[in-house]
Amino acid sequence: MEFPVYIWLGPWRIHPHVLFETLSYFIGFRLYLWTRRPSEMSKLAGLQILGGTILGAAIGAKMLYYFEDPAATWEQLRQGNFLWGGKTIVGGLLGGLIGVELAKKWAGWKSSTGDDFVYPLIVGMAIGRIGCFLTGLEDHTYGIATSWITGVDFGDGILRHPAQLYEIGFLLALGLILYPLYRRSRKAQPRSDGYVSGKMFQWFMAGYLAFRFVIEFIKPTPHPYFGLNNIQLACIAGLIYYGWLLVRRGGDGSRIRVNKPAAG
Repeated sequence: MEFPVYIWLGPWRIHPHVLFETLSYFIGFRLYLWTRRPSEMSKLAGLQILGGTILGAAIGAKMLYYFEDPAATWEQLRQGNFLWGGKTIVGGLLGGLIGVELAKKWAGWKSSTGDDFVYPLIVGMAIGRIGCFLTGLEDHTYGIATSWITGVDFGDGILRHPAQLYEIGFLLALGLILYPLYRRSRKAQPRSDGYVSGKMFQWFMAGYLAFRFVIEFIKPTPHPYFGLNNIQLACIAGLIYYGWLLVRRGGDGSRIRVNKPAAG
């Protein structure tokens, strides 16, 4: 296999990253429209929240990328191609989280909207990673050199961890693990089984951030922050936040109650 693996559609030769990234957005959004639950949210509030999500994700994906190598970012600050190029999924997820929460406050919507995004995100991210893998060395998402049987030569004669395929496998496994929560999230209100809306999204984020924290150790990116890289620092921050949410709600959707001893 020669990388990048271009895709031929009739007379057009399409770069795999462009094709699969476009498919990830299109299919993920269509899946969201197909699977989202009925809601009393107004169209205006929905557009405000969607806009906040997209804007937050775009800013987060770019900002976290700039911290991958601070010295290189500073040196190339005036180069437009550097500023426009590059983005990170973790930054997009965390930035989108901040954007949607701010937009919800602005729109006056208090209910959780995260559960409806879980499977569209899983499918979209998995499709996008196919494009990353087929792009090869140009995409900078591969792993370090390895002697494992999974090693792939992306064109430079070195067998490397196919980190993109590892991520696809993890996302598919995570989707299966979260399916019981998905079924519970589909049940009509009011709830009688202790499920709190948004818990599936919290477990999705916690699981994905934990995976990315671990797999970043086999990525050939700079690790200038006490042996960690920019994505790992963001993962730690996200895990602290979602760990707090899950512990606060007892992990089963119900808030933990502390029984105080009776005065006597």
